[in-house]
Amino acid sequence: MKKYFLVVLIVMFISFQTTVYSQTINNADTELCDTLKYAFINSLKEPIDEAIKEIYKDDAFAINERLSWAPFQTDILEIKQLNGVGGEYEVTLKIYPYYRAHNTYGEDIVVVNTDGELISYEHVKTYPKKKGGHK
Repeated sequence: MKKYFLVVLIVMFISFQTTVYSQTINNADTELCDTLKYAFINSLKEPIDEAIKEIYKDDAFAINERLSWAPFQTDILEIKQLNGVGGEYEVTLKIYPYYRAHNTYGEDIVVVNTDGELISYEHVKTYPKKKGGHK
């Protein structure tokens, strides 16, 4: 009788389980996929800033204009898994530094890892300055 009661109890427990569904709450102005992308890129801000500073350290115009960059203008070119799922990743980004009101000044490839370390960088292109764009 005890075995029968135990089996019935287990069957009832399994059959009356309710599945809980969780939903991500997105309080941003973009779709969830874009929001995750921008949040991820923004989390790599320090090594990206370091690369931009190094790339343009001898460019007087870039120094005077204090170049900036924006996650929404950044492209993820590659994500390389280094140590298995959930481990470290190496991320290759294309950055478009700008001055003033988003006047694009250059194009750069920056490679960082998810530990926040700058791996490498490459200057691809400098765009012509816009008229009235400098002092």
